[in-house]
Order: sequence, then C-alpha cells, then structure tokens
Amino acid sequence: MNVREQSRKNPVVLFDGVCNLCNGAVQFIIRFDKKGVFRFAPLQQLDDEQADTAIQEEQKTLSSVLLLENGTLYKESTAILRIAKQLRFPINLSYAFIILPAFLRDPVYRWIAKNRYRWFGKKDQCMLPTTALKARFL
Repeated sequence: MNVREQSRKNPVVLFDGVCNLCNGAVQFIIRFDKKGVFRFAPLQQLDDEQADTAIQEEQKTLSSVLLLENGTLYKESTAILRIAKQLRFPINLSYAFIILPAFLRDPVYRWIAKNRYRWFGKKDQCMLPTTALKARFL
C-alpha cells in the first residue's frame, strides 16, 4: 500500500528523517496525539512504489514537512497547521493562523526550513522508532 492510500485510514506525516528539528517535531506530535491518529514516514525511506510523483518531487529537496490526509498532499505551513488542528488543546488553537493566506505564512516556514540544519543540526541516519512506536511508522 502506498502512503497516499494509507492516508485514507490515518493522516501520514512525511518528514526529513535526518533533521533534528523535524525529528523533534515528530516527537512533539506523538506526545500531543493522545489518540494515535497520525502515522509517520521519513521521506528518505520511501521507495518509488510507496511515493507518487508529487511526493517524489518533495523527496528531492527535503524542504518541507508533508501531510497526507485523505489522499490530499499538504505542505509547508498548511501541513503544520493541519497537523496542529488534530492535536490536543491548547496546540489545536494554533490552527487559527490558517486564516492568514499561505503567501504570508509560507515565507516564514521556508526561512526556518532553509536554516534548520545550521540551527538544529542533523543526524547521520534516519531516526529509529522505539518498539512501542513502530506501529505508527510506515
């Protein structure tokens, strides 16, 4: 089953598996996703069979956290806000920023994404989920 099909069952967060900021974000989502709604997949570990053309394009740059939800691909600030919407209070309140147009939100996202390795560093390999979390990773 490819990730787009999987997203019809559970939203899937696709992330840069070696980025410390991205890994921290995944840990944050897990901590505040008490219902276990989200599934996760490092972009580096998706093969061509799992990822369609749109995802493969994002894999080339690793510049955005992606959210696949009901077969629809969201990226940049929209992905982050849609993820926050499904987390517990008070995190879900940040979804209110969706009223700002993406052309105002996304430059801030891109600036952080561009500098994330310099500010937060990166690992040599993708994170390995604990045994307890393995079922939530694709």
